[in-house]
Amino acid sequence: MTTLIITLPLALPTAATPCDGVLSTDGRTIMRHVEAPMALLPAPAGVDIVAVVPVRRLSWHRLALPPGTLDKGLFQEGNAPRLRAVLDGLLEDRVLDDPAQLHFAIEPEAKAGAPIWVAACDRAWLHAWLAALEQAGRPIAHIVPEMAPPAEDTPDRASLHIIGSPDHAQLVLSGADGVSVLPLSAASAALVDWPKGAEVVAEPAVAALAEQYFRRPATLQTGPQRWLLAAQSAWDMAQFDLLYTRRARTRKRLSALAKTLLRAPRWRAARWAAVALVAVNLVGLQAWAWHEQSALAARRAAIRGTLTATFPEVRVVVDAPLQMARALADLQRRSGTASSADLETMLAQFQASAPNARAPAAIEFIAGELRLKGLDAADPGLREVSAALQTRGYSARLEGDSLLIKQERQP
Repeated sequence: MTTLIITLPLALPTAATPCDGVLSTDGRTIMRHVEAPMALLPAPAGVDIVAVVPVRRLSWHRLALPPGTLDKGLFQEGNAPRLRAVLDGLLEDRVLDDPAQLHFAIEPEAKAGAPIWVAACDRAWLHAWLAALEQAGRPIAHIVPEMAPPAEDTPDRASLHIIGSPDHAQLVLSGADGVSVLPLSAASAALVDWPKGAEVVAEPAVAALAEQYFRRPATLQTGPQRWLLAAQSAWDMAQFDLLYTRRARTRKRLSALAKTLLRAPRWRAARWAAVALVAVNLVGLQAWAWHEQSALAARRAAIRGTLTATFPEVRVVVDAPLQMARALADLQRRSGTASSADLETMLAQFQASAPNARAPAAIEFIAGELRLKGLDAADPGLREVSAALQTRGYSARLEGDSLLIKQERQP
């Protein structure tokens, strides 16, 4: 997905304030770098916009949160206000401004019981830029710091960057103590005491100064390259009061992406392929349904043929299995053979299913239903009679002191 990376200027937003924008099609290589007012920044359809908070706008604080603060997750419903209140109390004596005027962001994948990094910046300044970019048609999907302290599993991965212009060169040190920004001078270079042989990264405009103060070749890295690396980090500073705004922006971005997929010319081939795939599946389902219907019709015709061939007197077939069962029962009665629906057979099945049950006081047999009266419902011999008769093709139901037995219809 195409990514637009906007580095927020240090000043408050105006219509003419220039912003640095980096456009990348894969998130790894720079396709275009532009410096223009926010309304003139490129914004292709479906672009993922990332805001970079400058290093000079951030302060970093290492905190140990009280036990249980992170047990229920960082920003689950109802937990964000409590977590924000805890941060306000812990940082009240560490920051110069009122904590209510600051925006806080916790490091990604913060672990309970371990110290965590908290980034702080001016809340009004950040909200003003987000609102201005939203109004300019560039809603921000992610907010990342320009530089952040190394992760907990790589505490020794410190870095030294020289940025700015020759007249206002700055030294940025990122390490286990956080991110520090100092004016580049002989005193600050001596204060840092950067190890010999360690890499010094510098922008091209101040590379000569970096080599002069640290007496080693500097690795060149432009500002756009640094911002592109920042956009790839796991940080997202849209937290606390910006959490719901981030969700709204995400929904809007997904909606814009859907519109792009449905209307953009470059996705025409994919749309036709999707339509063709759906059409092929529909045709296949229709063919499969037709085949199943034909097979079912053939089975029904075979059953009807068996019925009419076995019992020629049956002229009209409505329910072949039922008609065949009735015709077979009639044939058995005419030939004197006991059928499964006869009284003798049903009594024999009851006797086999409940051999220890008490004999009924009365027997009633009407239209294939056998009712045995005068039984004891508490008789242990009747407890399993229903399940036993069901295996033999009969249903049995107790009604007071009577047991109703009838043959179940077989499909």
